[in-house]
Amino acid sequence: MKLFKNKIKVSIFLGLGLIFSLIVSCKKSETTKDIGIPPTEAQIQFNATPTTANPNIIAFKSIYNGINAHWDFGNGASADGNDVQSSYPIAGTYTVKLTVLADGGSVSTTKTITIASTNTSMLSDPAYTLLSGGVANAAGKVWVIDQTQPGHLGVGPITSQAPDWYQAGPNEKAGQGFYDDEMTFAMGSTSLKYTYANNGTTFANASNAPGIGGPVGSDDPTVNYTPPTNLTWILNDVAGVKYINISNNGFISYYLGVSSYQILSLTEDEMWLRCLDKSNAGNAWYLKLIRKGYVRPVVPPVLKPIQVANLSDDFQAATGMAWLAENLDYNHSYDNPFKFPANTSTKVAYYEKRAGNDGQYGNLNITLPYRFDLSTKNKIRLKVFIPGGNDFTKVAPTVSVKLQNSLLGGNAWQTQTEIVKTITAAQYNTWIQLEFDYSGASAQTLYDKIVVQLGGEGHPNPGIFYIDDFEFK
Repeated sequence: MKLFKNKIKVSIFLGLGLIFSLIVSCKKSETTKDIGIPPTEAQIQFNATPTTANPNIIAFKSIYNGINAHWDFGNGASADGNDVQSSYPIAGTYTVKLTVLADGGSVSTTKTITIASTNTSMLSDPAYTLLSGGVANAAGKVWVIDQTQPGHLGVGPITSQAPDWYQAGPNEKAGQGFYDDEMTFAMGSTSLKYTYANNGTTFANASNAPGIGGPVGSDDPTVNYTPPTNLTWILNDVAGVKYINISNNGFISYYLGVSSYQILSLTEDEMWLRCLDKSNAGNAWYLKLIRKGYVRPVVPPVLKPIQVANLSDDFQAATGMAWLAENLDYNHSYDNPFKFPANTSTKVAYYEKRAGNDGQYGNLNITLPYRFDLSTKNKIRLKVFIPGGNDFTKVAPTVSVKLQNSLLGGNAWQTQTEIVKTITAAQYNTWIQLEFDYSGASAQTLYDKIVVQLGGEGHPNPGIFYIDDFEFK
């Protein structure tokens, strides 16, 4: 009995200890850090001091040391950091805005600075003259969107320096308030003036359109918009990369919510720019512009020789035709998982359409060193196997073969001849021999590229397919 009582005492003691531990743990887990009090505007003042070497270069220092200090220098440029500098080559009064992010929130303050005299030596970068025509051209130079050129508007990933995802075709955006815009860069003796004339409407990116009073939607709208008239511009060099910066939230033609444009190339008559996307951090956009009135000389393309195609690929070895797999998972020589009488080949090609946006236009393609003589040979044959396990409510049971002109680059599809075959449910899970007859395009002499696409395009849904015994001969 004594032993039993001792056990009870020990159990009670342990139980009380456990409860105490739980209470302490709960108290610790429920402890939260109080949100800090944001600084006042008086606390986030800043100093602006002309540098000794050049009074037109101002050094700025934030008095308050917060999480981040963001500067709008009033000259079209901006920067982050407590100690920064900005250049003011043109005499005048500028409003500088400092926004400090602190533990309790963000607070802004402004200060005006006056630049006593213009320092023309700071405008020696040839890009100033290329953009504006120089001080001698008081009216400035007018630029317009290069609407006849592929890629005058384009978009790609932020990690790239090219519009890998999309390039607008010639005149593709006609009637959307884009091609009648005029952007004027002027370089006066006392100012760098930027004028955006949009004839009443601006073509805007769908995600950013509300920034200029546009609607919320999935399509890029044409927005009734009146640009401000007090815009200025300046060039900034960041680690050897030149940027055009426009003041007062100004922009160049297509509205993306940003005012800074990287110069990819600039000549007397042509300009190619890259900028970011305020609402979509993963996107980089591209604009091509030309001087108003510039007529590009017509340079006839150097055409490849024309000859009869003599192509075949049985996919038995890894070294077959030099197919390029674009945004899909592909194995050129894959063990045939379905050795049915219609196709007992040991190896076939595995073709998997990827899920997601990157796979929407995936395909298999090859560009030849000659143009196809379709008047002599104009039929392509191909075996396909479409597994019934695909979700055909989302992915199409189709096989498309396209002939294209590779000289058009990313816009080769605009002059293509495409033949699409739809596989019926009764044909799933078996090898099918298909023929694509291009005799109707026998007069076409510009095609040098073949595109094979399974599962349809323009949608993000996956699918698995197999192909074999390609012939064009």
